[in-house]
Amino acid sequence: MRGVRHVFLHTLTLAVILITTLMKQHMDIEIRRLSRQDVDDFSALISVFENVFEWENFSFPSREHLQRIITNPNFIVLVAKTASEVIGGLTAHTLCNYASEKASAYVYDLAVSTEFQRKGIGKRLMKTLNEYCSQIGFKEIFVQAESDDYQAVNFYRRTPISGELQATHFYYSLDQTDSDKGKN
Repeated sequence: MRGVRHVFLHTLTLAVILITTLMKQHMDIEIRRLSRQDVDDFSALISVFENVFEWENFSFPSREHLQRIITNPNFIVLVAKTASEVIGGLTAHTLCNYASEKASAYVYDLAVSTEFQRKGIGKRLMKTLNEYCSQIGFKEIFVQAESDDYQAVNFYRRTPISGELQATHFYYSLDQTDSDKGKN
């Protein structure tokens, strides 16, 4: 009986250490919306996107372009930072709709650096976006995930969604340098 009690206490101690560590990590991460003076953090977030999404041959946008985008009132950028390092974030676009006086937000990208994934940071980003959009009177937030990206689909299913819709996404590339040029 004494051995079982010792194993139980050891397991309990390890669980307390793990929970304390996770709580500390959770508390040390700041989620905030970027503004005009935060172009460096926006650049850092784009680097996170580039690494996590494994973008090949990515051409980094100019600082001037990022400045224009970040000051657009219809564009939302949230970042997750630990100390002074951007470890994740999301971008969203505000969409006006003729059928409702309330705007919607479309989450374009959301990523967390690999070493910080599965620590609740992505969920905190979505929660912060939900709170922000709710405060300013938006109707809804929506996001697409490619059906074969099981990690993304499962992530969104673990957030408090209102519903899920299956759809096929079509796009029209207008960039003449696109590799899909001429395909039907």
